[in-house]
Amino acid sequence: MIVIASKRRKAENLLKQYPGAILADVTSRAKDGLVRLSPFYPHGGIPVPFSPGWTATCVEAIWQGLKVFERADVDVELFRNDTMKHIKRTVRQYGKPLGHRRGVNGTELLGYIEARKEIYVPTYRWMLEHKVPDIIERLRTASRTRTIVLLDYDTNSCLDDGSKPLSHAYLVKAYVEGLYPYGSGDSGKGKDGQLTLFD
Repeated sequence: MIVIASKRRKAENLLKQYPGAILADVTSRAKDGLVRLSPFYPHGGIPVPFSPGWTATCVEAIWQGLKVFERADVDVELFRNDTMKHIKRTVRQYGKPLGHRRGVNGTELLGYIEARKEIYVPTYRWMLEHKVPDIIERLRTASRTRTIVLLDYDTNSCLDDGSKPLSHAYLVKAYVEGLYPYGSGDSGKGKDGQLTLFD
């Protein structure tokens, strides 16, 4: 079983709630190989949706790079950011967000929820499938016999709730377990084996 919890919660309280669980930090501050599940992690070579020939270092660079503001259009320079820092673009700096451009050279602006479904969710899935299949298999195998608590700063698992950022930890859970928005049975089958902590 996989559950999502706030990284801000104390480990001892989580272990009281989920005795014997494996606590797995999947944020950009993770101290082990699970940091590769962070949308900020610079895997490189991630295709930018609706943008033939364009790739980016990380999922978050695509999400932020395609965002359009009152005082700024797309920022393709972000696609090359491999530092895990200075990726977020802010209202204070650029003004009100107007939407996400549907591709680098697209003419259509997507609303927040629409962009989440057409840009963020499929890009993160591509990353899971092509950059971290080893971690996915370990999580799938371990979750058959243990409770895995994925720690994220955001815990929102509702794609249609635009009041809070979407939890990428939930997308990991959805992919491993075949839940919406990643469907059932199409994310590959796990292999039997022992859990090796992610180094």
